[in-house]
Amino acid sequence: MSADDRIEQARFLYERAVFGGDSEAMTAAERELDAVEADLALARGRIVHARFLDDGHEDPHELTLFERAAGLYRNLGDLRGEAEALFWIGCFHQVVRNDDAAAVPVLAQSHEKAVHAGDHLTASYALRHLGIADQRAGRLESARERLEESTRLRREVGFLPGVAANLVGLAYVTAGQGCRDEALELLVEAGSIAEAAGAHGMLRHVQEAQARL
Repeated sequence: MSADDRIEQARFLYERAVFGGDSEAMTAAERELDAVEADLALARGRIVHARFLDDGHEDPHELTLFERAAGLYRNLGDLRGEAEALFWIGCFHQVVRNDDAAAVPVLAQSHEKAVHAGDHLTASYALRHLGIADQRAGRLESARERLEESTRLRREVGFLPGVAANLVGLAYVTAGQGCRDEALELLVEAGSIAEAAGAHGMLRHVQEAQARL
């Protein structure tokens, strides 16, 4: 259901409670509005995160928004929503706070719940960032395995800009393992995919990686 549908359903349930004497309708209405609030908190959190990526300034509301969304989804029994919100909590700790120790347990929870919910896209995001943590810790083989699995999932759901992003990450890991030629081949593929997908920002990352490697 869309947010508009849920709000309209809550209005209908209000009338059923007030005019129809159905006290249980109030609880049902609150659940509909909790779902709207969870979706809105998650969406706002993502925009706040995008602003951080643009200007590098942490907004203290970002973590609060993601934690609110996760709690609401958990209470609603929405495993898919909770998995996504948990990913963003982990991403906040890793990307904004540069704190892998705080990020990794939450990312692992996100991955587990996403797998159970059949949400391949969120699972791919969690795996990507778990791979980044492995790379930072010098666990290159584990980083490669996680990035490769994330890439497989992203190809499966047709998330091409995400495939290109992962291939850039894999190139750095592969180069770190001493396989520079393979790394450069990965970047060529990443560039082709990014160009085909119109992901111009990702093309800049590909070109930057090619210059570094």
